[in-house]
Amino acid sequence: MDIKQIHELVKLVNKSNIGELMIEQEGFKITIKQKKDPAPIIGQPMMQPFQAIQQPAIAAAPAGLPKSSETRQESAKQENLLTIKSPMIGTFYRQAGPDKPIFVSVGDEVEVGQVVCIIEAMKLFNEIESEVAGKIVKVLVEDASPVEFDQPLFLVEPA
Repeated sequence: MDIKQIHELVKLVNKSNIGELMIEQEGFKITIKQKKDPAPIIGQPMMQPFQAIQQPAIAAAPAGLPKSSETRQESAKQENLLTIKSPMIGTFYRQAGPDKPIFVSVGDEVEVGQVVCIIEAMKLFNEIESEVAGKIVKVLVEDASPVEFDQPLFLVEPA
């Protein structure tokens, strides 16, 4: 085997996915190994800081213009609302199972200690109880979606 043939073999190995080529002939042995690229560094993407879901903001009227009575009433209502927050990180569920009834819906009255949802964390299903009494005004989280610690789940109008 001459040098020209060796160069052709090297080119062939470089162009292909062959990792190693070994040829033995009478009294001659050659091994051609593909140069390994450094292993790519694969990392997890940096987690974005959690941004809590804030209570819906009510657009303020421009300065100097009086607010409509409807806006004033809604603003007063928003100030009186209480929030039921998530005590843990996990997955939020509004019912105990697909064939089970929803714990609470908008318009339902809740009492202190009443189960309002379930949060699954590490294969454990934790019943979340209301710490306030009143009427559910808004559900802030979609069913089967992830929640963070202290994330608002429900808005409650106190009784």
